[in-house]
Amino acid sequence: MGLNQINRRTFFDRVSDGLYGIGLSSLLMQDLYGEEPNNRTSLPIDTKPRKPHFAPRAKAVIQFCMQGGPSQVDLFDPKPLLNKLHGKDAPEEFTKVAPAGRSMKGKIMRSRWKFARHGQSGAWVSELLPQTAREIDHIAIIRSMYNVHENHEPACYKWQTGETFPGHPTLGSWITYGLGSINQSLPAYVVLADPKNRFAVNGVENWMSGYLPPLFQGTSIKSEGTPMLHLKPDYDEPIGVTTAKRNLINALDSIHKAGRPSQPVLDSRIANYQMAARMQLEATEVLDLSRESEITRKMYGVGGKQTDNFGKRCLMARRLVERGVRFVQIYPQGQKWDNHSDIKTSLPAACRESDLPTAGLLRDLRQRGLLDDVLVLWGGEFGRLPMAQGDFAKAGRDHGPSGFTSWMAGGGVKGGVVHGETDDIGYGAVKDRVGIQDWHATILHILGMDHEKLVFNRNGLDEKITHTHTARVVKEILA
Repeated sequence: MGLNQINRRTFFDRVSDGLYGIGLSSLLMQDLYGEEPNNRTSLPIDTKPRKPHFAPRAKAVIQFCMQGGPSQVDLFDPKPLLNKLHGKDAPEEFTKVAPAGRSMKGKIMRSRWKFARHGQSGAWVSELLPQTAREIDHIAIIRSMYNVHENHEPACYKWQTGETFPGHPTLGSWITYGLGSINQSLPAYVVLADPKNRFAVNGVENWMSGYLPPLFQGTSIKSEGTPMLHLKPDYDEPIGVTTAKRNLINALDSIHKAGRPSQPVLDSRIANYQMAARMQLEATEVLDLSRESEITRKMYGVGGKQTDNFGKRCLMARRLVERGVRFVQIYPQGQKWDNHSDIKTSLPAACRESDLPTAGLLRDLRQRGLLDDVLVLWGGEFGRLPMAQGDFAKAGRDHGPSGFTSWMAGGGVKGGVVHGETDDIGYGAVKDRVGIQDWHATILHILGMDHEKLVFNRNGLDEKITHTHTARVVKEILA
């Protein structure tokens, strides 16, 4: 049919050159080439260092992922009214902000531990965290955090990805996608989980890349035994032979990729194999804690009966960011902070394992001049309720998403600041409230990125970590 014979009706009807043809060709192109080519909003699929949107205040992140829900009213947010109301029902005016469900149950329970002011800032810290208290003038405490769900799984998804369901990229994936990594011989995003694989809820989904290319997901490294499988070659060979083999593989990879452009999974797979080869040369050294002095290891609690496990991972985190790794996460063993029962023993145990190593990391970073460039994050997916769960003799606290505490320290953060407030019993955030999306936007801002501009085009939609939620940068805690 000639051009002069095409009318409005035939244009819509014909498969080959009509509207159907446009749709068909678009689908075929995606099948052949993956994501749509020439995508102007998505960044390159590699971990080469990239310029941020504006001058950054920090260049790397260490995140303490205290999954389970650390109790704010027992650690950073003292509430004298709990002593007066101990054993009584919570006044209704305090529980109006609660999500539906179990959060309404239980009698008010006072904290078992004493609080005191510390540092020049005079911030309140519980006796359970004596070492962290010594670093309080370098920490910005956010007392007004809130989450939107009271169950671990959805709350952790929200905390890590900005949504309450799986399938979205985590914070670490977004950051490494946006900034890449300074060191191309180590993973950009490292996860230091429990060495015996006692993962908390959601397991490896806590560091998955979602719809971002797999290159940006976290790499789990163990702090005991073999850090990573196959890190060392099975046999020795002359360096010239190794170099020739790698050059040949790289040439074959280039030929293979040339006929398959815009395939993020293929690109990520090749990049990961290339990274693995480079890691054989550098990862062994960076993970060898015997190279540290005895004084340094003691500062982190390495060798201590209760602190060795967590302390090793904190020291590894410092060595990793020191060598250019962009994002490091440290996880406790399982749900240490999920104190549903017997909080009088379970919460002190969690604090004893992590308090000294956490403070040691802050101190070591500061002494080495690294704290100005490293943002340190501490907190969980939510906090605990001011009410008792179970019999008072062995009571714990249930999940408290409506108001809890997290803190930041390091590059770009104003030390000795306490931001926001919860109500008089610590039930819900009432002043200068900080949602998860605000927290994400603030972290990106500190790293020199605008959360509105860090996007990945998926099926025509520019996705971002704050999604469609309203978000603000919490500038009150910034230096």
